[in-house]
Amino acid sequence: MRLAMRSAARAGRPIVFDPVGAGATAYRTESCRRLIEETPPSIVRGNASEIRALAGASSSTKGVDSADGAETALESARFLAGRCQCVVVSGAVDLIVSAGRVARVSNGHSMMPRVTGLGCTATALIAAFAAVNPSLPDAAANAMAAMGIAGELAAAESPGPGTFQVKFLDALYGLTEADIRARLKMEIA
Repeated sequence: MRLAMRSAARAGRPIVFDPVGAGATAYRTESCRRLIEETPPSIVRGNASEIRALAGASSSTKGVDSADGAETALESARFLAGRCQCVVVSGAVDLIVSAGRVARVSNGHSMMPRVTGLGCTATALIAAFAAVNPSLPDAAANAMAAMGIAGELAAAESPGPGTFQVKFLDALYGLTEADIRARLKMEIA
């Protein structure tokens, strides 16, 4: 990770960092802190517990899952946004925090936290959006909106998390501008 981050920084590429499990163990927390100190990422995306742990606030985790709501990490995200361009706190309402701006994306579905790997999917989607949008806060907000809308579409056809996972991938693949315009729930302050 250290070499990849340094290489991306030298090449002028956005670095999207997912601090998986920060707060769950001292080793994970310190490793993540050391990585972002050495090579500050462009965007950090994590759940509330991970973001709070990175900022040095107390947090509550269940393994790699957060026991904290996204809003509890707002001040921690603001603190970390002083070191990078944008911090994304995923949750029932996703927070996208950058200098002087907080976007809240209310799209998504309660089935999403029941599917392993959707946090990593969110990070990958943010990286894809950041590769083509020069405004990294906009890229992150748009990625989280697309993620949440795909989740809503998938949930409409899924009786449980197994089918949800497959339907989510299909919904993300087939997502249209019309879907986004009809469903987008984003506030920017």
